[in-house]
Amino acid sequence: MEVTVNHLGAVQFEIKARQHTVISDQPVEGHGFDEGMTPPELFLASLGACAAYYAADFLRQKNLATEGTRVRVVADKLLNPARIDNIRIEVELPLALEERNREGVERAVHRCLIHNTLLSPPKIEIAVNDPVAV
Repeated sequence: MEVTVNHLGAVQFEIKARQHTVISDQPVEGHGFDEGMTPPELFLASLGACAAYYAADFLRQKNLATEGTRVRVVADKLLNPARIDNIRIEVELPLALEERNREGVERAVHRCLIHNTLLSPPKIEIAVNDPVAV
C-alpha cells in the first residue's frame, strides 16, 4: 500500500492513492480554507469506513439489508503529547437484528484492519530526504 501527499500551499495537501485523490485542509480558524478534512478527521474517517465495510459485509453474508448502515466515530483530541484518544465507534444498523447477528456485526467490526492496527501499533520509521547539493 502506498499514498503520496503533495503540499498545495497554505495548509492544503493533495493525497493520492492509486487513481484516487483527496484534499486535506484546515478549518478557517486554523488558517485553512476548509476545503477538505483535517488529518485527524481523515484518520477517524478511515477507521469508520473500515468498520462500516466489515459491518455491511457481515450483513451481506447473512442476506440481511445493508442499505442504511451507518457508522459514527467520535474521539477526543488530547495534548502532551498531541493525540486522539477515547475513540468510540457507533454502528447504526438499518434493521433490528437477533442478538446473535448483532454480536456477529460487533465481531466483524473487530476484524477491521484499521482497528487491529490501532490495537497493535505498527513500527513507524521517518526518513527525511532532501536534494543532494551539487
